[in-house]
Amino acid sequence: MTAIDWFALLHPVLMILFVYPVVGATIRLGILVRERRLGITHQLPAVDVEHRDHGGWVTLGVVVAVLVALVCSFLGHALESGGLAGGAARSALLALACAGTLIAALALVRVKRAALRASFALLTWAGLLGLGAQPEIWRLSDNPFSGAFWSSHFWSGVLLTGLLLATLAARPEISRRPGWRRLHLAANLLVMVLLAVQAITGGRDLLQMPLSWQKPAILACDARVRSCPQPPL
Repeated sequence: MTAIDWFALLHPVLMILFVYPVVGATIRLGILVRERRLGITHQLPAVDVEHRDHGGWVTLGVVVAVLVALVCSFLGHALESGGLAGGAARSALLALACAGTLIAALALVRVKRAALRASFALLTWAGLLGLGAQPEIWRLSDNPFSGAFWSSHFWSGVLLTGLLLATLAARPEISRRPGWRRLHLAANLLVMVLLAVQAITGGRDLLQMPLSWQKPAILACDARVRSCPQPPL
């Protein structure tokens, strides 16, 4: 495996070793928070803070993992083609977009005003969408009327990230208002479904992605008839 192949593993490793375990802890803490509010069990007030903190870690972990996957795709194309289309200017612009998206996500955790929280959440999501829309990023389909679109790892990841960012931006409102808590619960049921979809489609895509040195041979194959050129004798 080359350096770019090892770097490509960082995205699934971050999701498997960090995001999914923290998701499990966040769900458990959320159940304890609900039991405390309903008086079912006696929990310390700190469980509310821990639940919010874990939710923030999940969101930041997903943003970082997505950025790693996007950067890996850009680097892979640059190494294969001797540089990205558009030259150094476009490469610098993409690097700035990656850095700006990460900064917006970090700022989202820090700001207090509702307008700023909403703005940084939208900036982060827009940054990921803008980077993901580049031609170097592999997507099954961009047509929402096709089945491939709904089985796409990229687009289900975009929806998942948007829901997590919205939840992070609305943390104070969720803590104070029952209506927001019900909306939060409904949104996170969808988040759990999307996390399962991501695990399935991510595993599928890993099976389909060749190592960098294998790509010339794999790309010569015809996926429709499931055949590859016979090697010369």
